[in-house]
Amino acid sequence: MRRRRPAALVAALLAAVAFGTVPATAAEPAAQPHQTGWAPKAPPLSTPWTYQVGPGNALPEYPRPQLSRPRWQNLNGLWEYTGGPAAFRASTPSIAEYKEQILVPYPPESALSGVQRHDDRMWYRKVFVVPPDWRGQRVLLHFGAVDQIATVWVNNQQVATHSGGYAEFSADVTNALRGSGSQELTVRVEDRNDINTFPVGKQRNSPGGIFYTGSSGIWQTVWLEPVAASHVDKVDIVPDLTSFSVTPKATGADGQRAEVVVSKPGGPEVARSVGKPGQAIRVPVPDPHLWSPDDPYLYDLTVRLRDAGGRVTDEVRSYGGLRTIGTVNDAQGRPRIALNGRTTFLHGPLDQGFWPDGIHTAPTDAALKFDLEQIKKLGLNFVRKHIKVEPARWYYWADKLGLMVWQDMPSLVVSFDGPPGPAPDPVPEAKAHYEQGLTAMVDQLRSSPSIIGWVPFNEGWGEFDTQRIADKVKAQDPSRLVNASSGVNCCLSRPDTGAGDIYDDHTYVGPGRPQVKDDRPIVDGEYGGLGLVLDGHVWPGPPGAYEMTKSQDELTRRYGEVSDDLLKVVRDNGLSGAIYTQTTDVENEVNGYLTYDRRVMKPNLAVVAEHNRAVIAAGSQ
Repeated sequence: MRRRRPAALVAALLAAVAFGTVPATAAEPAAQPHQTGWAPKAPPLSTPWTYQVGPGNALPEYPRPQLSRPRWQNLNGLWEYTGGPAAFRASTPSIAEYKEQILVPYPPESALSGVQRHDDRMWYRKVFVVPPDWRGQRVLLHFGAVDQIATVWVNNQQVATHSGGYAEFSADVTNALRGSGSQELTVRVEDRNDINTFPVGKQRNSPGGIFYTGSSGIWQTVWLEPVAASHVDKVDIVPDLTSFSVTPKATGADGQRAEVVVSKPGGPEVARSVGKPGQAIRVPVPDPHLWSPDDPYLYDLTVRLRDAGGRVTDEVRSYGGLRTIGTVNDAQGRPRIALNGRTTFLHGPLDQGFWPDGIHTAPTDAALKFDLEQIKKLGLNFVRKHIKVEPARWYYWADKLGLMVWQDMPSLVVSFDGPPGPAPDPVPEAKAHYEQGLTAMVDQLRSSPSIIGWVPFNEGWGEFDTQRIADKVKAQDPSRLVNASSGVNCCLSRPDTGAGDIYDDHTYVGPGRPQVKDDRPIVDGEYGGLGLVLDGHVWPGPPGAYEMTKSQDELTRRYGEVSDDLLKVVRDNGLSGAIYTQTTDVENEVNGYLTYDRRVMKPNLAVVAEHNRAVIAAGSQ
């Protein structure tokens, strides 16, 4: 049954088409038939993709583009579920105790899950069948992310435990499988959300203002794949301007050789090299075609394991982009950020990655891609992924569309109720969880060419040992810049000690006017925050922004004024980057380019894009 749209919403959509950008799918959302008794809940705001989601198409895309194999099985869809006080138990619930169904991988708090509440402890159950042609292979079970403490059983045998809400994890479940029939997968998750010592970013049990609804449990794709006993587990790719350094990490590959082949996209081979699994293999690329936002060229990579007789025991597909990121001095001797050896101004939005229907989980892959496409249409070349880690496909789209990315580490819980000045150090357990998560994040995302920098801390939230943490990240990944403390000038931040590669100023509405003081480039890591309320597109609760405007025309005019001021700072101060708050409205924050439901581009797209391109041109050489 098709839902009817209220007249006000139809009028708003027509206006949005004229003023900004609305995806074509927004016009006629198709409700999914549900024959199981499960149904989604009604979100406070729907997106153009909300009613396209159902048990038969819950994020069906291959979830790991930089390490792909042709055979796999998606376990997204309906799972049995139980939560609440009854779930606080050590023993596995009986089948009869699973009273609900949940649509995985949407978090229980989301409308798309069909549950729409937070449970401190959750039990999930799924029955699956291993395809017959997988016989004789090892079977790996993968979780994109589970928030926060997960224990996994297959056929009542424990196969994995994992803590931390943002990192992927896997288990070889072969020995737990029984015959060729049905297999039982059970997952127990505990997540107290912001009442814990784990990094949580902006998730809160009591959201409001700059903090948002939390996401618990399974919130990224769950899937299976068959592999040989000798197989590649991971491929680390470090590019420069003429070659790839590829490290294939493998299981059961003693005595074998690793072969790396670089090809043009969908085309012929251009280079290959051979080496040992677990060691870096350099592959020089003739006539290199570099990756940049203006030309996001990606080479195809194939990695094979070969035994002593030359037989291929495993093969995986990947991709990479040739590029470097570093610093150079401009004509005035000021340090500037340089992509591929050339001064390149970083201009883009703060991007929170929240959704009104899926919260931490975008409703569809098209929706995930949509936000990044809008950033490109806005004339921008950069994104700061703000204290959240996204699924691998988000970085794939950033790589493919051509957007440079700063990746924040999700912060520990922070309180603003204390005395003025830097916040006290987190407790030792929280520090340990933070460092574990930070190391896992860098390791997981290090091969994405779009990522050009890591941001360990934001405005002092949960900050500790700043110099040591910055040095630790740099040692783990020397190929990228480290922005040790974004917003070092404000809030709960520690005094600037010169840690990291960048000095980062936060000023609202701004722009800020930092001055070069050492060999670090200067950036406006946050500025803007111009707000506009559009009826029919607002989350329940009091809306907020750093400066409110009354109309789309006024918002466009003020954006132009702030951009003109930013242009002067770029020229006068040698600014290397500026990050506008923000891509979309998020819950009660109404300072996005787009409304939270992604249905309306609030300022005039063409005018804003012209200003943005002018700023990038002024700050680049």
